[in-house]
Amino acid sequence: MGSTISNSTPGARPGDHPLLALPREDLDLICELVLQSGSLKGLASSYGVSYPTIRTRLDRTIARLRAIVDGAAPDPVSELLAHLVERGELTPSGARRLRDTMRADIAQPQGES
Repeated sequence: MGSTISNSTPGARPGDHPLLALPREDLDLICELVLQSGSLKGLASSYGVSYPTIRTRLDRTIARLRAIVDGAAPDPVSELLAHLVERGELTPSGARRLRDTMRADIAQPQGES
């Protein structure tokens, strides 16, 4: 049995399902995944992309859904980096390094080196 999902999403109406808060592109991805019987290989084929690309896109959708379920706001930097990776403008490892560097810089008070 699945976990109970409370909807504490900012701006959501009581009773709205968390999936309804996802962008249309994520809903389309989830729909196609179901139609492909959960096969990521089939999903990648239907989108005309590689398995690693579809895996990255699905991971981003999962992260968005998890944030919605947890009531957290999406991280705009992670969203931007994910789009750059999806378009092939940045590698996944490069995106992780950038994200981690930015988070470390933000966590370090100004004036410290």
